[in-house]
Amino acid sequence: MFIKQAFNYHHNFWRYLLGVSIIIFAVILGQIPLVVAMIMEGGMDVLGMEQGEMLKVLDSNLNLFLLLLTYAVGLFAIFFVVKFIHYQPILAVTTSRKKMDWGRFFFGFGLVAIFSLSVTAFDYYSNPQDYLVNFKPEPFFIMLIIALIMIPLQTSFEEYLFRGYLMQGIGVLVKNKWVPLILTSVVFGGLHFFNPEVTKMGNIIMIYYIGTGFLLGIMTLMDEGMELALGFHAGNNLLTAVLVTADWTAFQTNSLLKDISDPTSGVDVLIPIFVVYPLFLFIMAKRYGWSDWKEKLFGKVEAPVVDNNVQNIENS
Repeated sequence: MFIKQAFNYHHNFWRYLLGVSIIIFAVILGQIPLVVAMIMEGGMDVLGMEQGEMLKVLDSNLNLFLLLLTYAVGLFAIFFVVKFIHYQPILAVTTSRKKMDWGRFFFGFGLVAIFSLSVTAFDYYSNPQDYLVNFKPEPFFIMLIIALIMIPLQTSFEEYLFRGYLMQGIGVLVKNKWVPLILTSVVFGGLHFFNPEVTKMGNIIMIYYIGTGFLLGIMTLMDEGMELALGFHAGNNLLTAVLVTADWTAFQTNSLLKDISDPTSGVDVLIPIFVVYPLFLFIMAKRYGWSDWKEKLFGKVEAPVVDNNVQNIENS
């Protein structure tokens, strides 16, 4: 099983505490270039701005690159921690399969990409007054290159941290699956609290972020690996950056369209969680033959019987 295989490597609690500390330090370190660039451009007053205003200080493409660089540094830190603190192969924190299943990755990517394109096109033609055509060839293609390279690093950082490293770490600690599913989903959603979307739309948008965490966590546990979640998350964020931007979103990009409508919160937040996300899970379940939902989402995580010599090494 995906969580259980963490027992095969060094999984002491102190290692996870140290690992999380290293990852947090790396993320803070990765923010330095962005903060320095903002101060050089806007002066020390930048530090007192709300996040939405800070994002407008730099050129959009430079801001996007430096913002995503933070996550790239964090991803490197996760790989370092997994390999040198837990002595665990990256594959073992990615999937329970013998190798990465790229077919699953691209299925998750394609599913959300088709959905995003369809919804955006439908809304654009239904409510053209809500959009401005934002396409400018040179900045758009620069943005596209940055997005294609850096956004998968950003989404992979979040997936490896929450659905990989912490899902396994909490799972081997509490020896069940539902606690890591709940904790990683709530913390994942909670970290979006300071996004400008929350300021604009209110706290109800947190239902969407936490619900997305649960969606990605359920994908991972039911499929015994992160491939679907990695692809889905990358596709969602990449299409978001490329298709539509707005003055109140975390991604300020040179996208194809700009949303100039006044965002609403309410049923628009609830429909994805209670209608669209279950549909995604249904499609994936049919595609990959998922079964035994109760066991995979709420079952126990039992440590395997190990050789005494191996156990002595782990305890040392």
